[in-house]
Amino acid sequence: MGDFGQPNNEIEAEEVGVIVRGSLSEGLDIRLAEGKSIEDLRVGKFMVIRGDRNRYFAMLNDVQLSASHSGFLVTPPRKEDTLTQTVLRGINTFGIVKMRPMLMIPNTVTSESQDELLPIKTIPSHFSPVFEATSDDVARVFGREDSPHGSFFHVGEPLDMDTPVCLNLDRWVERSNAIFGKSGTGKTFLTRLCHCGVIKANNAVNLIFDMHSEYGWEGTQEGGSRKTKGLKQHFGSRVKIFTLDEAHARRTRRPHDYVVQIPYSQITAEDILLLQKELNLPATTVETCYSLISEWKENWLEKFLEMDNDDLKEYVENHNVHHGAMSALQRRLQRLAKDCETFLLPNLSKQDNAVNTILRELQSGYHVVLEFGQFDRPIQYMLVVNILTRLIHEKYREMTEVALGSDSPPPKPLVITIEEAHKFLTPQLAEQTIFGTIAREMRKYNVTLLIVDQRPSQIDDEILSQVGTKICCLLDDEKDINAVLTGVHGASSLRNVLGSLETRQQALIFGHAVPMPVVVKTRTYDEEFFRTLLPADRRSEDKIVQDFDDDYP
Repeated sequence: MGDFGQPNNEIEAEEVGVIVRGSLSEGLDIRLAEGKSIEDLRVGKFMVIRGDRNRYFAMLNDVQLSASHSGFLVTPPRKEDTLTQTVLRGINTFGIVKMRPMLMIPNTVTSESQDELLPIKTIPSHFSPVFEATSDDVARVFGREDSPHGSFFHVGEPLDMDTPVCLNLDRWVERSNAIFGKSGTGKTFLTRLCHCGVIKANNAVNLIFDMHSEYGWEGTQEGGSRKTKGLKQHFGSRVKIFTLDEAHARRTRRPHDYVVQIPYSQITAEDILLLQKELNLPATTVETCYSLISEWKENWLEKFLEMDNDDLKEYVENHNVHHGAMSALQRRLQRLAKDCETFLLPNLSKQDNAVNTILRELQSGYHVVLEFGQFDRPIQYMLVVNILTRLIHEKYREMTEVALGSDSPPPKPLVITIEEAHKFLTPQLAEQTIFGTIAREMRKYNVTLLIVDQRPSQIDDEILSQVGTKICCLLDDEKDINAVLTGVHGASSLRNVLGSLETRQQALIFGHAVPMPVVVKTRTYDEEFFRTLLPADRRSEDKIVQDFDDDYP
């Protein structure tokens, strides 16, 4: 590639039009070139403006019909008067494209490094030509997978182009991220793609709370009619599958490496607080739990569930708490214990539990998927996810602090994937649960979240503002669109883009891991995709199944 101001493939770029008006704050208006149909341009398209001194990278955010004089619109030519229509079109009536420049680079730059991409602080002059972006333009902004300047992962292609758009995975793991979209828009497939990128880059480990068993061994295509291979089938021993439901795993012949069990002693008042709405608990629940913990320490839940009516009366008299509230709390926690009795055990040692095993696998560089099997009710999912996340975050905090004090390497960055994230991150809970803490910490202790959700409007605004990168599929609820764009510069222009996405396999990506917002046709999750990944440690699918059959004949 030669001088970036005059690239070798400039003749390949198709001129769209020229700038006729605009401002730095409101964006630019481009009049379409004669012969260029407005129907060829779609909202979200990646464009390039060639100014006198800079090249500007922009995204198309609106299209309009205009005329040189309003009279032409008051008395339009008749349908059969094709000659008049032809004379007027393109000269007296024309299309206007609105776009907002996002980045610029001086025309004199010759380096292929991305470091020279600059934020927009000026605009090009009148009549500067506008072109459709070329593959070199896309690579210059979003990087290449073989780039020596960082870890880049091909996640999709720009609209009407066949060239990769890459996520910067080094920046991806620096902050918590989110994948949003209404049901059926492909959030699960996008999430799998991002997991594959992290596994390939080997710059972090994944802990995936797989509510509907879609990521580990195999999942389903949208609509549920066909199976698709999960991470374990492609990456083999690099992915460890944990399960809460061994019986379900055996019935459905889903290989797994470990069966998860959690002791009563690891449940705290914070875990019960998270379930307050699901269990219909009164506002005094947390205070009551703290009273019980003060009395029996880590054995509080087991002791509380064993209390009979006389024990309750005696406790109420000695601790000045309400008998009705205590009795109601006990009934609800007994129901919770019954719902979770397969994996929530009263006599299990704290040393012989899932947390230590998960941590050991993560610190050995393995990626962990926890499948819930038939235990996928919100109350079961929320309890397990909160307990394990809280305990793993505590361990990561300890390891990070030890590393700082001893000048030793910190723990490998951890990305925790949670589905139905709005249940954990409501305004009422965000300040009191571990998930709000992790989102606000960014990467302080090398732990970040990957939030997957279809109702971002129910997530706390402060948490949304801390999300580094957002990948948004179609959202059609105005409240959800407003929530996604909270605190985003140029939100008004992105609103049109977000509302115009197709139902499947399109997404708007913006934030920390990409230099500028971009709409992509997302990469297809199939065998061809995995042939390009070339995992370094891959066991055959047949060998994994055979090992499973040997263990569970």
